[in-house]
Amino acid sequence: MSLRLYNTLTRQKDDLEALPGFDPNNVRMYVCGPTVYDYAHIGNARPVIVFDVLFRLLRHLHGEDHVTYVRNITDIDDKINARAAETAAAKGMSVEQARVEITAQTAQQYLDDVTALGCLKPSHTPRATEYVARMVAMIGELVTKGFAYPAEGHVLFDVSKKADYGKLSRRPLDEMIAGARVEVAPYKRNPMDFVLWKPSDAATPGWDSPWGRGRPGWHIECSAMGEALLGETFDIHGGGIDLMFPHHENEIAQSEAAHHGHALARVWMHNGFLQVEGEKMAKSLGNFITIRELLSGWRGYNWPGEVIRFAMLSTHYRQPIDFTQSILEQATVTLRYFSTFGFYEPTVGPSDEFLDALKDDLNTPRAIAELHRLLNEARGHASNRPNEMSKPNAMLNMETFTAANQLAAGLMFLGIDIRSYDKCWVENQGRESIAQNLEREVEAAIAARAAARKAKDFKESDRIRDELLAKGIVLKDGPAGTTWEVKR
Repeated sequence: MSLRLYNTLTRQKDDLEALPGFDPNNVRMYVCGPTVYDYAHIGNARPVIVFDVLFRLLRHLHGEDHVTYVRNITDIDDKINARAAETAAAKGMSVEQARVEITAQTAQQYLDDVTALGCLKPSHTPRATEYVARMVAMIGELVTKGFAYPAEGHVLFDVSKKADYGKLSRRPLDEMIAGARVEVAPYKRNPMDFVLWKPSDAATPGWDSPWGRGRPGWHIECSAMGEALLGETFDIHGGGIDLMFPHHENEIAQSEAAHHGHALARVWMHNGFLQVEGEKMAKSLGNFITIRELLSGWRGYNWPGEVIRFAMLSTHYRQPIDFTQSILEQATVTLRYFSTFGFYEPTVGPSDEFLDALKDDLNTPRAIAELHRLLNEARGHASNRPNEMSKPNAMLNMETFTAANQLAAGLMFLGIDIRSYDKCWVENQGRESIAQNLEREVEAAIAARAAARKAKDFKESDRIRDELLAKGIVLKDGPAGTTWEVKR
């Protein structure tokens, strides 16, 4: 099975290898990275994890030396400048000095956090300030070609000169204006024209340019870095659905205009929104959660990176995800189940069914379902007590060994080293208590349900079953009694 990915541009799953110009010996992917002025939140974690899995899959299919993955760091931005101005005033330094200090510190925090989530290091992690000269050159090309115009120290892209502007988001003009939060300015020819370059005063970080001292607009940064490291056209451009418009739309417009109409990317991929317990994440709502907070202590637990990663991958990347404590608890228990047979150094690769699931538009829920099947197969073949939560002590037969190997290989392919995770049960009792508490709760509920059924109180029996199902626990009645597992 070839790799098929949902392409936001075409609104269908495209066979990557069948697209014109695709070179299996030079696979290139660009993913928009963070703006570094504070700790990254869990919404930032989702695209990092999703495209890390895709990076692993591309390397598996085409070889590590044939895949280039770029994930940028935005270290010049108005939000950064605002934070830097506050720091500069407090510390008695220049805004530029404060900007350098803040971005260096927060970029390292971000890299440490995503490493804890099991993400591989990209091939390149460019910083926007390293490519300002290329941005100035690209803006100059756009001005020369008539796609951009200088105005009062700014340079703006003239969207009226790009006939197919809006082809990615496919929104009506009024929706695009609302979605872009268009700044009304007298120097604009068109309300939708967007900034490529903006002026900087003496205190604000800036660079020399033909249009005066200033700094780049947000959109031109990614176009310049992508071109410099991947070429005019590359294979995959990824990011969150919130970036589709205006950021990615504007990237397409300016890059195609600068490159004689050549496509910026063959496939555009966007992960779905993340909410927290049914609401949009916002500091004003008190539900703003950073990656660092989850790792170091949220609601009484230091949640392992493996748990956060598995919870994210349990939902298909294009679907919205409701991030709750419950899905972290479910992930904790599921990984503990997997650790009963998935702790071997794998000597085989993932199963074909597992890989086929990922090659079908990164269908991680289906891939995880295959891991559950392998766990059940290993348990079914095991010669010792397969239903216990502890590691098997007896020698495994060949069928069990093969299934356990493929389970471990699949987990590692998803970026989860179950051997390291298994060790955590001894080192961090807080994590184990999550699983133990849930097990006690479920077993007590099963006993209460059995009593209700014995008393022919089927309404109560169904209520208990449905209540568990709402928590992600599936009951299975059989000749030997009732068993349960975490919904996948």
